[in-house]
Amino acid sequence: MTYTGYFSRLESRQHELFGVDLGHGISRRTLLLGLIAFTVWDGPVFLAIGFPSVQWLTLYMLPPMVVTVLGAQPSKGCDRRTVLAGWVVGAHYQVFGHRPVICGGRVVAHRSEWIPRTARWERFAPALTRAVGAATTARLLGGAEAESVPACGPAVELAHTVRLYGPDHIVRAAGRGRRKGRST
Repeated sequence: MTYTGYFSRLESRQHELFGVDLGHGISRRTLLLGLIAFTVWDGPVFLAIGFPSVQWLTLYMLPPMVVTVLGAQPSKGCDRRTVLAGWVVGAHYQVFGHRPVICGGRVVAHRSEWIPRTARWERFAPALTRAVGAATTARLLGGAEAESVPACGPAVELAHTVRLYGPDHIVRAAGRGRRKGRST
């Protein structure tokens, strides 16, 4: 029986914050995520609008709270990730694409081997066309100039030869590797 699943779910909890008892406690990872989300969101909103009033309190509180509560949950697709990590990976893929790893990263992939933006965004194209128009969508997707680069080189023909080596051949091969004059 393996315990790695149990150990990956162990997390430290904050049971008291500024003298306030939090009861069972809140996960420190969630607390840190909330601190970052509120700082990143509320800083620019404070500079744009000013000190929060009752009318603007929802704008200050709701977006970072939704990101914190939903983003800190464990992902259903990958056990070791949170939902926020899945959002970040998905957004990075849609914006920057995916650079293929060839030979364990020893060979840098040519730009023509990357997945083009048209292939990454094709499922969003109808909604994008309705939202911003056909001309802007064509410009965002890259149009015909992105398709002018060939996706790959010519096909490589492979000729397989199957050989079965028996134990007699292995003994002969092992005998060739020994040095003469050496006793066993």
